[in-house]
Amino acid sequence: MTFAGERRSGSTKRQAVRRELLSMLDGLDVGDVLPSERRLAEELGVSRPTLRQAVDGLVAEGLLDRRHGSGTYVAEPRIAVSLTMTSFSEDMTRRGMKPGGRVLSFRTETAGARIGRRLALPPEEEVFTIRRLRLADEATMAIETLYLPRALLPGLRRHDLEERSFYDLLRGRGIVIASGTETIEPTVTTAEEAAELRVPVHTPAFLFERITRDPGGRPLEYVRSVYRGDRYRLELDLRPPPGK
Repeated sequence: MTFAGERRSGSTKRQAVRRELLSMLDGLDVGDVLPSERRLAEELGVSRPTLRQAVDGLVAEGLLDRRHGSGTYVAEPRIAVSLTMTSFSEDMTRRGMKPGGRVLSFRTETAGARIGRRLALPPEEEVFTIRRLRLADEATMAIETLYLPRALLPGLRRHDLEERSFYDLLRGRGIVIASGTETIEPTVTTAEEAAELRVPVHTPAFLFERITRDPGGRPLEYVRSVYRGDRYRLELDLRPPPGK
């Protein structure tokens, strides 16, 4: 199908090109490379700027992955993350993926004013600071920095969190998670995060910050996670308030 010589608005042409590209993607697998921009433009009978705008839209939607100097590839599908009180491991398992992880750093330090406020601790209280790379089917997904009071799990060791959910660890010690507060905002990866996630610097990402509490309202953890924006979309279960 070509669009040469047809009198359509630029917007209509882009929509038609988009439909053709989506149809093409149905026959390709994740990681397959698209034909060159010149070849695609010739096959579809449109200008390269029009094609580029349509491709840009699919890149922004996470359907295509443009790699400078290499080409444009079919992207990994984005994972819908429900905003519920579940762990990363539970989320991935529910989606039929194999969760994994690697502890990047594990240290004990004083909370300081900022972390102390979040965990309701004096600044001089000791906390564990644990930085983990989270994986799903061996692919990098997120960088997680976990802060928790050392007194909560005084015997915690680095290997306890290798390939294991922190929430499973808490439940195994009889610690109940009753509630939590989470904020989400857009961000971009720093040089360090990009290297660990194996993405370009300043790749769009989501920043999740969560504080979980026990039944008495005591903070159990403060966790700061940077999720790859090209692999995630947020999913909300919306319901009207009672009586409406």
